[in-house]
Amino acid sequence: MRFEHLHASHCESGVMAGLLRPHGMALSEPMAFGLASAIAFAYLPFVRLNGLPLIAYRMPPGAVVRGLDRGLELGMRFETFRSPAAGMARLDALLGEGKAVGLQTSIYWLPYIPPDLRFHFNAHNLIVYGREGDEYLVSDPVAEMPVRCARRDLERARFAKGALAPKGRLYYPTRQPTPGNWQRLGRRALARTAHVMLHTPLPLVGVRGIGWLARTVERLSLRDGGRAASLYIGHIVRMQEEIGTGGAGFRFMYAAFLQQLAARTCYGALEALAARLVEIGDDWQQFAFAAAKMIKRRIALEPPALAARLRAIAVKEKRFFHDLNDTRLAWKS
Repeated sequence: MRFEHLHASHCESGVMAGLLRPHGMALSEPMAFGLASAIAFAYLPFVRLNGLPLIAYRMPPGAVVRGLDRGLELGMRFETFRSPAAGMARLDALLGEGKAVGLQTSIYWLPYIPPDLRFHFNAHNLIVYGREGDEYLVSDPVAEMPVRCARRDLERARFAKGALAPKGRLYYPTRQPTPGNWQRLGRRALARTAHVMLHTPLPLVGVRGIGWLARTVERLSLRDGGRAASLYIGHIVRMQEEIGTGGAGFRFMYAAFLQQLAARTCYGALEALAARLVEIGDDWQQFAFAAAKMIKRRIALEPPALAARLRAIAVKEKRFFHDLNDTRLAWKS
């Protein structure tokens, strides 16, 4: 089977765009991300990472796969396994049928990932599209070119333990995607995104979650010389700019989706929204730059100043997603 590798910014949207290409749907990564309504924000202090809260700028792992499956009616099949032997045998069988298969893995155990970029994250997605002996042909969106992975290493990555343990999870479409009604798909995707960002009942999710994070940052104490505050702020920057595509990166990707959707549907109102979201992405980056300067003591550590930046972003995102929803409602069939 001839498989076209797709280098992408984010693993899950890149994998779904790559999986659909052999089935005749040349979907870009931003289109996969946007149609799945994957942009979001969440500040979850009750979910801890090394003792610090989870801060997410996109929907949870698996949301892109499920969102596209629902929107494009792909008939995605998901399988997990009790034993590594069964999981590897099933993968071999699917490859023998000529299928490209999506896998959930731990990025830490993938040998082709540079050591300084590995961390214990069990929801990294990749595609296996072939096998030669004990080596698997892998299309990993974070890699510029296709790579090879030894059977033992891939098995270890598929059956890693811990949070979000993959349990050998694999997935693949069972139905051929048909050319969609892009207006209908677009309006539906915009509606889901606006609901998540504006109307989720939990106040820690959506634009209100940015305000909660701002209040927490504003109350950080400097009584210990700012060490605890610096650790907390550094965690926010890492969650935003180093984990996956990052907060600003997801805003830029969604802006690209709006531009591409505008081109497909000739609905020019989406172009202006895309430009506004790029500016919001720039604001997230400027927040990260200011935070990094404070952590490195290049400027004074002032949590209230960072909180003010977050509140300004929250105001802009609230206006943006309200206007996004109004633009959707004004979109004629």
